[in-house]
Amino acid sequence: MARIEDYALVGDLQTAALISTEGSIDWLCLPRFDSPACFNALLDTPKAGRWLLAPADARECTRRHYRKGTLILETEWETSTGKVKVIDFMPPRDSVADIVRIVVGVRGSVRMRGELALRFDYGHIVPWVRHDEHGIHAIAGPDAAYLVTDAPLRGERMQTISDFTVRAGERVPFVLTWSPSHLHRPRSVEPEAVLESTELFWREWSAKCKITGPYREAIERSLITLKALTYAPTGGIVAAVTTSLPEQLGGPRNWDYRYCWLRDATLTLQALLAAGYTEEAASWRDWLLRAVAGDPADLQIMYGIHGERRLPEMELPWLAGYEKSTPVRIGNGAAGQLQLDVWGEVLDCLALTRHSLLKHSDEAWDVQVALMEHLEGAWQRPDNGLWEMRGPQRHFTHSKVMAWVAADRMVKGVRDFGLVGPADRWEALRDTIHADVMANGFDAGRNTFTQSYGRPELDASLLLIPRVGFLPPDDPRVVGTIDAVQRELTHDGFVLRYRPADADDGLPGDEGVFLACSFWLVEALIGVGRRHEAKELFERLLALRNDVGLLSEEWGVEAGRQLGNTPQAFSHFALVMSAMELHEDSVQRSDTPVHGH
Repeated sequence: MARIEDYALVGDLQTAALISTEGSIDWLCLPRFDSPACFNALLDTPKAGRWLLAPADARECTRRHYRKGTLILETEWETSTGKVKVIDFMPPRDSVADIVRIVVGVRGSVRMRGELALRFDYGHIVPWVRHDEHGIHAIAGPDAAYLVTDAPLRGERMQTISDFTVRAGERVPFVLTWSPSHLHRPRSVEPEAVLESTELFWREWSAKCKITGPYREAIERSLITLKALTYAPTGGIVAAVTTSLPEQLGGPRNWDYRYCWLRDATLTLQALLAAGYTEEAASWRDWLLRAVAGDPADLQIMYGIHGERRLPEMELPWLAGYEKSTPVRIGNGAAGQLQLDVWGEVLDCLALTRHSLLKHSDEAWDVQVALMEHLEGAWQRPDNGLWEMRGPQRHFTHSKVMAWVAADRMVKGVRDFGLVGPADRWEALRDTIHADVMANGFDAGRNTFTQSYGRPELDASLLLIPRVGFLPPDDPRVVGTIDAVQRELTHDGFVLRYRPADADDGLPGDEGVFLACSFWLVEALIGVGRRHEAKELFERLLALRNDVGLLSEEWGVEAGRQLGNTPQAFSHFALVMSAMELHEDSVQRSDTPVHGH
């Protein structure tokens, strides 16, 4: 089975596919991110759906890359008889989904092998397939798929096989289109025309990026990835395109990330706004306001891509799981958890968009006031924390800090923007929460903040204390926390979220180092003036990206492999923000006058 880092991403802003270095599409949910998969070989089942398109005598590609500024993947193979490449992409679309694969002969002649196995409902349903004048037509329940190509096709052992030879200068396209089965067959796209329009779309989008500096290429690739995780019809942003890729190989920490976490999406929004992408910010803000509308007490940590609230978690026993990592889960039970930090995340996000979008007359202010009023009576409750622990609820320090953030941003909404609200009361609450955290969340003997009140464990979220403005970045207590995290919560210099064995998180097993948290350490080190150390860590993190610049959720230090769902928005937004902080710090240093001879 391919490693997690062996996969590249293509997508159409409504769903996405993962393509391995072997030239196989092993994961694709149609028609949306959160729909059942029709290619599901990533989760390893004898009935797996996948689509291989590669030289008949080659195992892995020689080279692959994205066309600059796009989500168009080019995979190349050198064989004993010639050279060939496959261009993979999904054109942005409306009602139906297309995935286009164009085989291009570069030199000599190469024998190609295509193997298409459509398996709907996560490998549970084998569709009925028939041949027609265009290719094949597959149907099962609500789903229909059409493969159009001039290449020869035949049925063999419940697959569609295509054996052909491509010569230099030849181009052999394949177009797979999904449509609801009750509708008439959709008109097939013209492959070369949509290749041109797709490249134009992505290049125009990438050209809007305002970021410069030495890390611009890495930032651009991360921003394109974040854009690909956006569900265009609603503006929601999913955390990842996959479910149940393990945080520990062979372990049970396998979750469905194809939903919109308010926290993840808010942090992603910060990266997009910093790069100048205000259209995405406005769309996400509108999605957010629709999703959270209603009783503030019912605010959830995550929603479906349309704002759905019920995300029931269930296990799929017929799937063996990635490298035997079970159970395979769809849905996410954490949607029902109490995580108090999310009120702060939402109000911080809306404050951010107010500044960036210049919404001085804030039509969503009533919603924000309602959220704040609820938090005033709830902030002292124990909760599950931002890491969604399934053990006993506790008073997590990060949750209290984010309650402080909520009060702070609401005060500034009144003071700085003239919005109507009890600023004096919220200021008093802000001071009360601050004092509470300092009294109960800080271990003076060790000079560090702790994960939760009354317990000694550390948590990577403590690195965010200076970022949200709770304390200045050079405050001795912040410096002490950074030192403690480096001393007690790192593995090979990378940061763990927390230590599962010590945290009573309700789950067996362990996990890898968390990539976003390691980027948080980069920012924290910049804040205390340890720039060389920050840059060194950042460069090491950049080296963990795969060959096309993608990051999953975690890194397994011993195995030297990516772990967790992929590509992970949390990791890519953190990369963007760290890179920007490093560049800005460098610019500030270069602008500082040098006195003397």
